[in-house]
Amino acid sequence: MNIKYKHLLYPISMFISFSLFTFISLQLISTSASSVEARPAPEITAPTWLNSQPLTLAELRGKVVLVKFWTFGCYNCNNVEPYVKAWYQKYKKDGLEVIAVHSPEFNYEKSIKNVQKYLQREGVTYPIAIDNDFITWHRYQNRA
Repeated sequence: MNIKYKHLLYPISMFISFSLFTFISLQLISTSASSVEARPAPEITAPTWLNSQPLTLAELRGKVVLVKFWTFGCYNCNNVEPYVKAWYQKYKKDGLEVIAVHSPEFNYEKSIKNVQKYLQREGVTYPIAIDNDFITWHRYQNRA
């Protein structure tokens, strides 16, 4: 492995271990594995978006999009937050987009004001889709 990227191993392994995520490449990828079916990523729809107007996958075509399912009250989600913020700041200019789908576990996490307080306190600037009804969660076939 290139020594230049060695510092990324720990944050990447943390992110994989502690968070539900999906990397989406919005370009068609061919694969030689016959058991893998290439399908378009499900649309992310939410009645409320924070830090952004609603985004569509069509307008993000050509970018690498990290879709992060999280909730602000989740200990593990909070542990990976600094890494996701750092990646977003570092690679946004190169085409990385992060969309955090906020899928609350508890009633107090459903409050938009509580989510906004967290975003402001933690300095989160990437787009947040509020998924209180778990519509996007289920589209991505996540299990509770």
